[in-house]
Amino acid sequence: MTQAGQLAGVRIVDLTSVVMGPMATRLLADMGADVIKIESEAGDLLRTYPPSRNPLMSGMTMNIDRNKRSVVLDLKADDDAALMKKLLATADVFVTNMRPAALARLGLDYDAVAAVRSNIIYCAANGFDSQGPWAGRPAYDDVIQAMSGLTHMLGWTNGGEPAFVPSIMADKTCAMQLAIAILGSLYKRAMTGEGDHVEISMAEAMAAFNLVEHLSGHTFEPPEGDFSYNRVRTPNRRPRPTADGWIAMLPYSDDNWRKVFTLAGRPEIADDPRFQNRPDRVTNAEPLYAYLNEVTPMFTSAVWLDFCTEHSIPAAPITDLSKLRDDPYFTEVGLLRDEVHPTEGPYKVVRDAIRSNHSLPGLMRHAPRLGQHTDEIRAELAGD
Repeated sequence: MTQAGQLAGVRIVDLTSVVMGPMATRLLADMGADVIKIESEAGDLLRTYPPSRNPLMSGMTMNIDRNKRSVVLDLKADDDAALMKKLLATADVFVTNMRPAALARLGLDYDAVAAVRSNIIYCAANGFDSQGPWAGRPAYDDVIQAMSGLTHMLGWTNGGEPAFVPSIMADKTCAMQLAIAILGSLYKRAMTGEGDHVEISMAEAMAAFNLVEHLSGHTFEPPEGDFSYNRVRTPNRRPRPTADGWIAMLPYSDDNWRKVFTLAGRPEIADDPRFQNRPDRVTNAEPLYAYLNEVTPMFTSAVWLDFCTEHSIPAAPITDLSKLRDDPYFTEVGLLRDEVHPTEGPYKVVRDAIRSNHSLPGLMRHAPRLGQHTDEIRAELAGD
């Protein structure tokens, strides 16, 4: 099948597993890149995560490996190692999250790969910087959440007790940075013909992500104010209770705040000197949000949402993640659509959030069974 899309004609050899690497290459595959996923005979660990209808075709695999081809190779065997080198000689990008020592043993370090494809974009995704003191250590999402400060941050609103975000936040955030790095190197190569050796370290990527707003006054040396963005660390920054449930509501402008407290019959709060402008409201976010949480139970969620829509105040209902498939907004924009996999039957496809004048191709290949394209790729290489 010929790929279509912005990255049509780009071949990516994908030696990654679990979520960070496969999600990054899935984003690129959705843009039309020919992503060839290299797996062992046991398959990517993600294939084994329950639930599934058939072995090695888990729910996560169904979406994270779509638009890819699966090739099974034993990279320790001479014949398959030679086939891997032949495949890399046809590739534009090689992306891996294997640890450097293992890559060196397999003859897949940068120098070895560049010897067979001089202008390849070699992208290594590591838990920790390969030049740093933790080089080569294993890392999963929980470890990176902790190392990057995210776990500690949750303690700000959790009585001081550290906690994990109930999402593989680090894996998915770093996956997007990995995809961006590859796109940047592809553009450079298109302009200059030069390859690249790129490294993404999860620890640094996630720490930098967390520091965007929280370095704050400590950006300056010496500091010109407190560390962190006060508005988002107050325990009173939470969903607002209403007469019949909860909503997310964030009045932002001076006029927004005045309208909310006037509706609630508390205009004196808007007149409080602590809340007269945005900098003051950020500094005094805790008492301001406490007042907001006092007045929102006066009306139902529907009343508040209608009021916020009328006055251009940012607000939304609290949506149960498991019910997004039935949510009116996400149904209208087509977040999930029904497809039928050749072996796994009916399933839901989650679309990317990108819209473009040059339309993205969407689903071109269902997630492959383990090794589904091994013979196909062997035949392609034999014909080169």
